[in-house]
Amino acid sequence: MKNLALLVFGAAVVAAPALMTAQNAQYPQILIPPGKGPYTFPQGYQTPWDKIDIMVTAKMSPNLFVLHGSEGLDPDHPDASGGRAMALFGPDGVLMVDDENRQVQEKTLKTIRSFTNEPIKILVNTHVHPDHTGANAFFAQQGAVIYAQNNLRLEMMRQPARGGGAAAPAAAAAAPQAGLPVGTYNYDPAKPGEPALTFMMNGEIVDFVPMMPSHTAGDTIVRFRNANVIYIEDFYRNFGYPFADQGNGGSLRGMLDAVDLIEKVAGPDTTLIPGHGTYVKRNDLLPYRAMIVDVLNKVKALRDQGKSLQEVLAAKLLEPYDKTTLGDTQSSKDRFITEAYLEVKDFPPVVEGRRTMTRPQ
Repeated sequence: MKNLALLVFGAAVVAAPALMTAQNAQYPQILIPPGKGPYTFPQGYQTPWDKIDIMVTAKMSPNLFVLHGSEGLDPDHPDASGGRAMALFGPDGVLMVDDENRQVQEKTLKTIRSFTNEPIKILVNTHVHPDHTGANAFFAQQGAVIYAQNNLRLEMMRQPARGGGAAAPAAAAAAPQAGLPVGTYNYDPAKPGEPALTFMMNGEIVDFVPMMPSHTAGDTIVRFRNANVIYIEDFYRNFGYPFADQGNGGSLRGMLDAVDLIEKVAGPDTTLIPGHGTYVKRNDLLPYRAMIVDVLNKVKALRDQGKSLQEVLAAKLLEPYDKTTLGDTQSSKDRFITEAYLEVKDFPPVVEGRRTMTRPQ
């Protein structure tokens, strides 16, 4: 589908990269920061979707807004419900980055309509998880053409698994046909960091940059050159411990590769927007990278000694990081250590753009 006609609603599409311009000194404007917790939810708690609002939580330029959900209501993402979405708007129409959970799709649209009535024309998915793609079918009905890595499209066509021994959430069913990306591209390992597509619209230059298998096998980062902003999705997070979705082709080592690539494509003043947590600059990713390397090395040493997964989980390897990691729940810790345990034993090569991890014995 890479050859889908790209004369999209008057927005010019190009393939050549260009230097980012300086950020407007008035931006970014953080309107509603994510929560810090700690959060607790009673056993059997169900997310009250009717109480969750979708709000403009930041402005990255006069016409580039960030949307996110309410704090303290969604146990999967208590700091702010769902994954961040973005909207670039103007006379060329609306370009969206991700689209939140299905259960709040009408609220997401209502919030967009609070600042623009222009038609929604383009939607790019950064990865497969339903807090980023759950409203795909709804926004396709609004007129959006959906773009993503081809691996993401394949992931959406099957019932997803989750890495680190975690079960797939109930909302993570195979996507309906209407919600599938129709414009796809692939990561080229010979050209890391090069955009697969570039849109010139609403005074912006927007790059869809496919990533190596990292958080999942179908990741894309989205660069807004004039605003000097990159949406880096979920291979980095500073609320909870790292999550590599091994069931969907991700890996911790792939996330290290993703961090290394960001160090090259982002400038020192580029604002990096993760799907969850606070905004950062490229140097803020270095302690995160060092932690992953440290944990992989410590887990490998224990596994080489013949330690079982349960023994490694009991070793409290994350204690040095607990005080500086918001959202450090036991499930987040166990998931991270389990992923490391799997990778240091068997780390399969990339085949057709993805890795297939074995399960713990």
